[in-house]
Amino acid sequence: SNGEQSDLWTPLADQGWRPCLESVNTPSALPQNSEGYLQVFLDGGLNQQRMGICDAVAVAKILNATLVIPYLEVNPVWQDSSSFMDIYDVDHFINVLKDDVSIVKELPDEFSWSTREYYATAIRATRIKRAPVHASANWYLENVLPVLQSYGIAAISPFSHRLSFDNLPSEIQQLRCKVNFKALVFVPHIRALGDAIVHRLRYPPGETEAFSSDYLRVTTDQNDKQRPQKFVVLHLRFDKDMAAHSACDFGGGKAEKLALAKYRQTIWGGRVLNSQFTDEELRSQGRCPLTPEEIGLLLAALGFDNSTRLYLASHKVYGGEARISTLRELFPLMENKKSLASSEERARIKGKASLLAAVDYYVGMHSDIFVSASPGNMHNALVSFSS
Repeated sequence: SNGEQSDLWTPLADQGWRPCLESVNTPSALPQNSEGYLQVFLDGGLNQQRMGICDAVAVAKILNATLVIPYLEVNPVWQDSSSFMDIYDVDHFINVLKDDVSIVKELPDEFSWSTREYYATAIRATRIKRAPVHASANWYLENVLPVLQSYGIAAISPFSHRLSFDNLPSEIQQLRCKVNFKALVFVPHIRALGDAIVHRLRYPPGETEAFSSDYLRVTTDQNDKQRPQKFVVLHLRFDKDMAAHSACDFGGGKAEKLALAKYRQTIWGGRVLNSQFTDEELRSQGRCPLTPEEIGLLLAALGFDNSTRLYLASHKVYGGEARISTLRELFPLMENKKSLASSEERARIKGKASLLAAVDYYVGMHSDIFVSASPGNMHNALVSFSS
């Protein structure tokens, strides 16, 4: 019914949650002398790196260190060499955090030797290689601070999920929030393209209208008179990387099983935790990501129908168009970056997985509903934005 449909779009109650920055106190003055320079090398995709950036600022605060703008590793799956400055507004980042942490874009000449290549060739005294996952603040004070004090610099690699979420001072937790919700802003051209896509989802053009390549133009009078439409962003998370890492059987027969096993061997040397379980065990334990068909059935069961505008946030769906054909049949108004923006508009992000993901993230931030087919870093961050 129309009433049930409208209930789908009603925001959930806050359940007692409050914005983490609501009660932030004015930061205390930065100490005059820094303990040294902190470098971090972040692997993973855009969203994992985003969480790492939040942690890096927090660790710099814990250590009273000067943070060097984080180095983003080239992911072996996505093969995107985009730097921090290609994705985020670095001047905004530094300015927002200037009263919390000292941040520099690059090392001074005396430390210019401290590079990824330098650490790749031998064991180095200034590299912290074995930071435990979810390490405590005390671990950093006991293991990294002495390196900073001895050498004036410490480089932590790898640095993903290397700071605990528990038992940290409230000011450190709030600083993490400040980084995620205030300091990390995408570069202007990503925001502009994201705004254009959101606008086209809210105000779909007529069948005879073509998209203008000037997505910075002022909204037309005709669009001003339209009633904005609501839309769902679906983060499908069904790329080859996810399918292979899950070690699940997706019904593609022997050929698909062999192809995914070969991919696991190439990327992870076959070392995947789920490989020790049978497919039945993986399914019963909820370890398998939802396929496009399954997520389509789930959305339909929730009450969404063929009039729902759906934006597909996904890089490359494993299995291609054939894999999402059922989802498209259920939701014919399904769109993505390619259908909503011209090739000219997408020129600056073409072939760059991190920039493509950044556009999806931005559209997700401005959606009415965000749905993720399986939990992950993007899901965690965007649920927080929605909350």
